[in-house]
Amino acid sequence: MIDASNYNITVRRGWFDGELCYEARVAELPDVAEYADSFEEAYALAIDTLEVTAEIFANEGKQMPAPIIPADDFSGRVTLRLAKSLHRSLAQAANNEGVSLNQHLTNILNYYAGYAQAAEARNTGNVWQSISQPEKRQNQSNLRVVRSSEPERSIKQYA
Repeated sequence: MIDASNYNITVRRGWFDGELCYEARVAELPDVAEYADSFEEAYALAIDTLEVTAEIFANEGKQMPAPIIPADDFSGRVTLRLAKSLHRSLAQAANNEGVSLNQHLTNILNYYAGYAQAAEARNTGNVWQSISQPEKRQNQSNLRVVRSSEPERSIKQYA
């Protein structure tokens, strides 16, 4: 029998098929998605699905995918090729913000990786709060730059 808690389960709150709920996904089984009204219920459904899937695979003589062990050997260094016009635009924006191009790109990537939503969720007391709320984003620009000297208070929107 497998230990389902060793698998990589992500749970997020969002709008799915027009309904606000929690979605649980299992990285090792990309076709698995469980939906529930609470974080705990979605996680429990994912655990149950892993256990049932392992049982079915065993009965059919199939091998259950092993849990993915995250690699901690990332250097934090990325080499990136950009169009000259994009490079110029980003460098100018960084200069306007008074930060290096590297810091400017890091700020943009952090924002889009969900750090802004996580900070917002922490402020509301619910760290598992929604990351995906498309109806609130319809009239917003896709580019936001966080000023590095005051990252939580100065978000500047570029049209």
